[in-house]
Amino acid sequence: MNTLEFTTQFNKLKMPLYAFALNLTKDKEAANDLVQETAYKAYKYRKNYQPHTNLRAWLMTIMRNAFINDYRKRKRRQTLNDYTPNNYLLNSNDAVVTNGGESSLLYRELEKQIEAVDENLRIPFLLHTQGYKYEEISQQLDLPLGTVKSRIFFARKRLQAAIKQIYQTGELADIIN
Repeated sequence: MNTLEFTTQFNKLKMPLYAFALNLTKDKEAANDLVQETAYKAYKYRKNYQPHTNLRAWLMTIMRNAFINDYRKRKRRQTLNDYTPNNYLLNSNDAVVTNGGESSLLYRELEKQIEAVDENLRIPFLLHTQGYKYEEISQQLDLPLGTVKSRIFFARKRLQAAIKQIYQTGELADIIN
């Protein structure tokens, strides 16, 4: 199909294409833009059109794909450039109030429980909580790496059990006083 025939066929389908565009966009100006975009792409890729097939369906497919691509592009643009404040959620990052009494109580509980753990478990555990790596603790205490790891593991387990016991039996009042 040469350019003249293609233009003639396209002009015959201009009104149905406009109606389809208006149905998609719900706006006259946007529908005109969509028809123009479809015409541009149709002329650009007219070599891909198979003669003696449904030109109307081919053009409407181009239009639908152009509409979808434009919609997605606008959606991404809105999401990336949304600088409006979120007025519907409480902005809790502005003022954070911590409960110092709760923190110091928990810290005192932990210190007391750590002191109650056997020394051979406590020392590797304390070094690990201070940021030393397993290898460094192993070298410093002259212990095998596996022993250091297992002692830290068992110290954690004993501390977890002790804290759990405190909260289950109500011994918390004894620690506070």
